[in-house]
Amino acid sequence: MYAIIETGGKQIKVEEGQAIYIEKLDAEQGDTVTFDKVLFVGGDNVKVGSPTVEGATVTAKVEKQGRAKKITVFKYKAKKNYHKKQGHRQPYTKVVIEKING
Repeated sequence: MYAIIETGGKQIKVEEGQAIYIEKLDAEQGDTVTFDKVLFVGGDNVKVGSPTVEGATVTAKVEKQGRAKKITVFKYKAKKNYHKKQGHRQPYTKVVIEKING
């Protein structure tokens, strides 16, 4: 059984036992989070939402909070003596899908 959920402005296909990296959530390590924006539930009986499936939820456990590798943002304008170097590390939350209720 699998589901498509929406979190952090993105749609993600998830299965039970799968570990995924999503946009940062306000939850501590070891907490349980519930995603109620379930767009699709697949498996033996398929449920398609419009826009979401009524009563369907996905339960996950927060495994880790972290930050991704650093990327370099470099702005440059030729012949204008302008350049700006900046770094960025995107925060993320790693969750493990425990149960798909749908």
